[in-house]
Amino acid sequence: MSEGARRPLRADAQRNRDKILAAAVRAFTTEGLDAHLEHIAKEAGVGSATLYRHFPTREALIEAVYRNEVAQLCDAAPALLAEKAPMDALRAWTRLFLDYVTAKYGMIDALRSIAATGANPYGHSRELIRTAIALLMDACADAGAIRRDIPPSDIAAALEGIASTSAGADHREQAERLLDLTLDGLTVGA
Repeated sequence: MSEGARRPLRADAQRNRDKILAAAVRAFTTEGLDAHLEHIAKEAGVGSATLYRHFPTREALIEAVYRNEVAQLCDAAPALLAEKAPMDALRAWTRLFLDYVTAKYGMIDALRSIAATGANPYGHSRELIRTAIALLMDACADAGAIRRDIPPSDIAAALEGIASTSAGADHREQAERLLDLTLDGLTVGA
């Protein structure tokens, strides 16, 4: 097996990993990124050794939480398209993106320090986000709701800009107005 390849986890090990990630999200949200790892293990119903077997360092746990949350955000795109009209799905997903970025605002320094070690927590995540945006935009364009001449990477950049300038609950209304302005600029005839 190559060094980068991983064997799939046994079902019980995967459940433990998922419980640890869920407990970490709760702990990081309420206590900050300095939450005690032993507390996270206890909340997950596992021993500290199990936590460290999955995540040998705090940074590894933070990065895994980040990647898991990005995957959930991106998995929402096809689910929203199954439930809503394409433009409504795109609007709903951009709100989820804003929620995601606002919730992760406190992780920025930790992710930067992880990136400083040579790891790249952003590269794969950016690609997943662009793929989700492309899926939504293609559905909207196929429905005749938006122009086809705007690449998904431009919308991703606009969303990142909106999120970075409007992060935090006190700027939510401004962020939503900027999202609407951006999406309205995509519409056919705009």
